[in-house]
Amino acid sequence: MSRLLLKDVRPYGEGDPVDVLVEGEVVAQIGANLDVDADEIVHADGAVLLPGFVDLHTHLREPGREDAETIETGSAAAALGGYTAVFAMANTDPVADNAVIVEHVWRRGREIGLVDVHPVGAVTVGLKGEKLAELGTMRRSAAEVRVFSDDGHCVHDPLIMRRALEYTKSFGGVVAQHAEEPRLTVGAQAHEGANAARLGLAGWPAPAEEAIVARDCLLAGHTGGTLHICHVSTSGTADILRWWKSRETAGQVSAEVTPHHLLLTDDRLETYDPVNKVNPPLRTDADVLALRRALADGTVDCVATDHAPHAAQDKDCEWSAAKPGMLGLQTALGIVVQTMVRSGLLDWRGVARVMSERPAEIAGLADQGRPVAVGEPANLVLVDPDAEWTVRGAELASLGENSPFDGMQLPGRVVATLLRGRLTAHEGKVRR
Repeated sequence: MSRLLLKDVRPYGEGDPVDVLVEGEVVAQIGANLDVDADEIVHADGAVLLPGFVDLHTHLREPGREDAETIETGSAAAALGGYTAVFAMANTDPVADNAVIVEHVWRRGREIGLVDVHPVGAVTVGLKGEKLAELGTMRRSAAEVRVFSDDGHCVHDPLIMRRALEYTKSFGGVVAQHAEEPRLTVGAQAHEGANAARLGLAGWPAPAEEAIVARDCLLAGHTGGTLHICHVSTSGTADILRWWKSRETAGQVSAEVTPHHLLLTDDRLETYDPVNKVNPPLRTDADVLALRRALADGTVDCVATDHAPHAAQDKDCEWSAAKPGMLGLQTALGIVVQTMVRSGLLDWRGVARVMSERPAEIAGLADQGRPVAVGEPANLVLVDPDAEWTVRGAELASLGENSPFDGMQLPGRVVATLLRGRLTAHEGKVRR
């Protein structure tokens, strides 16, 4: 059985440094100056030790767009970003709307072994919003799919959404909604506001998101199903969620916010650089501040990257033709540290809550998001809280280079990531 010793770590950034011995796949001992034999020693110099991060919203593009990302390159980016589990969205080619495709994604993730890859099944056949996909079959497959989403497309028909919530309730599934009323966003290119009007870009109004969120909260409450709202982007959505969660019978509703919606605003549209094009779009300063508060107080449950790599030809073009999406796996921690930790909105236990514990709980992962404690699975991340690093899109592990943070200096650096006691990343390099 392998033995790995982490020297001088601070679990959750609290107290004096201790040593953590990992035997096999679990944490075996925690204490000061452990005198034990180990196959490998990682000298952490007071780095923060947290449970490994879990991303509920990742686009790995395989099968179909391996020119933009593969499960292997996306897994590498995830490990380097401190993630031990990711959920791969269904908008692949072919769409992951059946057992064959989700099992392929799941098996490739296991073969690569850098991160647990959990495929997300489509809610509707072909993401067309017309007919429920094979939800039960995907759940019973080897991939044991529990989260379903048409992300990139809204399940806009309320009857189909109701049926999805009812059906997934029977086996403890989760419906993750891309909240966008399509009749309000035809031709939309940017947040509907002063900047879009001045720049001549068709607007994506906030109520297009908020109306679907309100409707689906009501449907979740009526059906007893489990709803997860993807990439919350407006202050109005935060208000709706806060109101809903204040009810005595709120239903099972959770929500995520992306790092880019915690940091960037539609002021970046000034250059017409398509690297800033994303769906839902970058919003206003007021929205950003509201989302930070909502994440801090638990109205929004967790951070999810919506990591969306694209091939060069899909981003290096005029704004209207560019595909929406940004890289996120390797920069997520730095943005959370900058926007939430250094502002005093979250401490390191709060980071663990929004990047590991709550997403694992939402997805029903029994071995992820666990406490840093003896006997627990050794899915862990070491973070240097004082480090500063400069983002270089071309140097990130993803095949795509579409990072809006290129050239930006971010705080907080992942020192090492452990998946079931095995180093998958250490000092900026992937360990296989």
